[in-house]
Amino acid sequence: MERPGPAAGKLNAGGGAPPQQAAQRAAGAEPAELIQRALDFKGQGAQCYKDKKFREAIGKYHRALLELKGLPPPRDEPGPAAGPPGLSAEQRRLVETIEIDCYNSLAACLLQAELVNYERVKEYCLKVLKKEGENFKALYRSGVAFYHLGDFNKALYYLKEARSRQPTDTNVIRYIQLTEMKLSRCSQREKEAL
Repeated sequence: MERPGPAAGKLNAGGGAPPQQAAQRAAGAEPAELIQRALDFKGQGAQCYKDKKFREAIGKYHRALLELKGLPPPRDEPGPAAGPPGLSAEQRRLVETIEIDCYNSLAACLLQAELVNYERVKEYCLKVLKKEGENFKALYRSGVAFYHLGDFNKALYYLKEARSRQPTDTNVIRYIQLTEMKLSRCSQREKEAL
């Protein structure tokens, strides 16, 4: 009996077909179908997060974003004029909401890891802020990421922006205090070095 190779039947982290097969499948799908699949994966990711299955949640959120990559570009972006019809305004808003939710949720999952990839947390949060500049969670998580990456000035900026939206959030207040202490120590060291 012949044994299957290592890649045979292998699923990606989010379950389902490998990414290239999903992309091929997506190429022939209707936008509404792709959006619905993205919503389904996002919902599964949220359930995994609630169940504290963070790695599985990350896979589901990535799959949701992968489904959206199969969508036609908006009409205002360059591309073949004779291509498939673009998304409706309502579909574009829904896609943007799904993307914001997925990137925000990915950052939340990564912050639960034993060894946090703060660079990736920062990357996901900045993607959210590019689309929704006043998103409290993305502002707070950006501040946390910059703090742990040692960029205390940027950390303080994002944390203060977060505090301006939710002034009584104790996590934000605590990180602002930690960041100000780090900045004070850095300033003190600079004075001593002179």
